[in-house]
Amino acid sequence: MQFEETNLNDNILDALYDMHFEDMTPIQERCIPEILNQHDVMGIAQTGTGKTAAYLLPILSMLDDGGFPDDAINCLIMAPTRELAQQIDQAMQGFGYYLDNVGSVAVYGGNDGSRYDQEQRSLRMGADVVIATPGRLLSHIKVGNVDLSRVSFFVLDEADRMLDMGFSDDIMQIASLLPKTRQTVMFSATMPDKIQQLAKNMLHNPVMVKIAVSRPAEKIQQSAFVCYEPQKLGIIKHLFSTDQLQRVIIFSGKKDKVKDINRELRRMNINCAQMHSDLSQQERDEVMLAFKAGQVDVLVATDIVSRGIDIDDIRMVINYDVPRDPEDYVHRIGRTARADRDGAAITFVSENDMYSFRQIEKFLGKEVEKRPLPDQLGEGPAYEPKHRTSRASRYCHRGRGGKNHRRNKGNK
Repeated sequence: MQFEETNLNDNILDALYDMHFEDMTPIQERCIPEILNQHDVMGIAQTGTGKTAAYLLPILSMLDDGGFPDDAINCLIMAPTRELAQQIDQAMQGFGYYLDNVGSVAVYGGNDGSRYDQEQRSLRMGADVVIATPGRLLSHIKVGNVDLSRVSFFVLDEADRMLDMGFSDDIMQIASLLPKTRQTVMFSATMPDKIQQLAKNMLHNPVMVKIAVSRPAEKIQQSAFVCYEPQKLGIIKHLFSTDQLQRVIIFSGKKDKVKDINRELRRMNINCAQMHSDLSQQERDEVMLAFKAGQVDVLVATDIVSRGIDIDDIRMVINYDVPRDPEDYVHRIGRTARADRDGAAITFVSENDMYSFRQIEKFLGKEVEKRPLPDQLGEGPAYEPKHRTSRASRYCHRGRGGKNHRRNKGNK
């Protein structure tokens, strides 16, 4: 189905024409008409499916058609990270190119005072669309910069990630300031119990739209090393001595581990940089700019980079630890083999990660190739993902087979 077949207004369609957008993705085809018909929507879709346009286009079209106050915040979009807020704002600028009377402001932390002042002015004047991270928006609310009493559209993007990052109370506090008559749209990559409860609290008779998580592109060369935790850095050293070291992202689920990995890579004289939530916005922008420009060969990052960051020429993704669920695995390795390029995805599977990795293999519908460890590292554990390892059994097995079989306490 094409965008021209919808009821989006002409200004939006003109912008889409200029951007060479013709055919809708499945999530857009199902969400845009429902949002235009003023229904609440609960969308389950992963990054890369076009969900930003699925909610921005109909909301911008309705705002441009008029009937909303000129001096009020009419649409509030919540995003879990600064990077996603920036990306939504960039999409807003493109889709809203011909919308003379619809203004927007992106509100996120880690900036200097001059940006805070700019946010403050835009919020007090009533920017039509506010794209915000929860913490920064609350800081403006506390000092009286924000009036949310006339908001007509409320969007929660990547709601599961917001809850994972501990923003549940912040979201509820912000929602309590909104009119109950608002139209609410929520997107999440997964639908665990906590998201179902949030949807129940936030949405009114929502239309459910679920787009199946797509499997990784076939051209991604997936493989894994089954190893003990202390062997992981040795595997990286081996990989980087045999492969061309360029355009690599190493993912870890914990920011403290990202810092440790980055420090060890620097000791190996590897040109690397780290990306995690402890960095200021300026530092994160500088890191991403340097990586995109090829001034940094290896980016060590938490999952903050796995969603919503467009870097097309990544050659290799390394999962230093196994992601928490198959969707996160897809998000991570989906950073490579983009734009018709080839790419490799390598996962380190330790004893405690075997069950989780087997669930990923079941989702993929195939077994991922297990590569032999470099000779100098000795043997790794047998791949026996029969059941989830209990906390008690982890301690019982620590002492077997010498120090290479022990879990490094610092990496817990």
